[in-house]
Amino acid sequence: MNDKQWSELKSAVEGTESVPLAAFIVDSPWLPNWHGISILDYFTDNEKWFAAHRAACDSFADVAFLPGFWAEYGMCTEPSAFGARCSFPENEFPYAYPMIRQVEEIDDLKKPDPRKDGLLPFVLKRMEWAAPRMEAIGHAHRFSVSRGPLNIASFLMGTTEFLVAMKTDADRIHRLIDLIADFLEDWHALQRSLHPTIDGIMVLDDVVGFIGEADFMEFAFPALKRLFAPDASVKLFHNDADCLSSVSHYSDAGINLYNPGIQLGMAEIRERAGGRLALLGGIPPRDTLAAAPAEEVAAAVRRQLAEFKPGSKVVHSCAGGMPPGVASGNIAAFLNALKTG
Repeated sequence: MNDKQWSELKSAVEGTESVPLAAFIVDSPWLPNWHGISILDYFTDNEKWFAAHRAACDSFADVAFLPGFWAEYGMCTEPSAFGARCSFPENEFPYAYPMIRQVEEIDDLKKPDPRKDGLLPFVLKRMEWAAPRMEAIGHAHRFSVSRGPLNIASFLMGTTEFLVAMKTDADRIHRLIDLIADFLEDWHALQRSLHPTIDGIMVLDDVVGFIGEADFMEFAFPALKRLFAPDASVKLFHNDADCLSSVSHYSDAGINLYNPGIQLGMAEIRERAGGRLALLGGIPPRDTLAAAPAEEVAAAVRRQLAEFKPGSKVVHSCAGGMPPGVASGNIAAFLNALKTG
């Protein structure tokens, strides 16, 4: 993300922007195949990874891609630091296998060191390698990034097993979430310390959407509040599962920009959040942005523009991250509709 885009994003979050802003969360589900390479090449080849991100930036110069030149290994990134076995097919999404078979095994877990454990050193080296190349084209690292504590816990245990254990062994689940949050605080702080241009925090946790309000407040809210506590201009939270039980609490956790799914309309999310959150999204990702004709994409954008004028704290995007299969023509239609109204 270049200086202009970063400034515009901060203005949109503050509600002081003068023109509509487009931004998309972009990572391995969409970018490699759009660029014509395999997902495994994207993960393993620095030059191909960088070229894919640069191609997106060059093709859509008016888009703020989030977090921008994302050094990541899909859902394997953080679970790998705890020792999860990870699979990387040539052109499918990677997968981290559960490693906690019995809830008692939580007692033996140790906090990983993000400097040397799992795939995190590879993320750091890619960020280091990319920084001068990004600077040469006017971009910089703007966010420290991680999956969220419940998301990581669900990969370490299995989603069903994790959710059941919330009810059957709450003390151990608290211990697990606290351990993961400790680790994530270290991980975000390390990214910030190595790249002074970082002034944003980005956390992604869809499992927050699988639980009710009481469980959210007991298990998720304290950990999220810790992760979003550091000073940062943009504190972005992604949960494109249901947010009905949790969105009213996001601002109190320190979040100021939220990327929801399609379960609730943007106006209802705004109302439930008390108008305190900037919103990133709105356009259905799969059924509209990826699968619909370009004219339907443009019509959806125009409807959103009519509902949310500049100053509404809305960053125009899809609901959730950029899905697989979105064609350049549909992105162009999105941007043209945003520009012409």
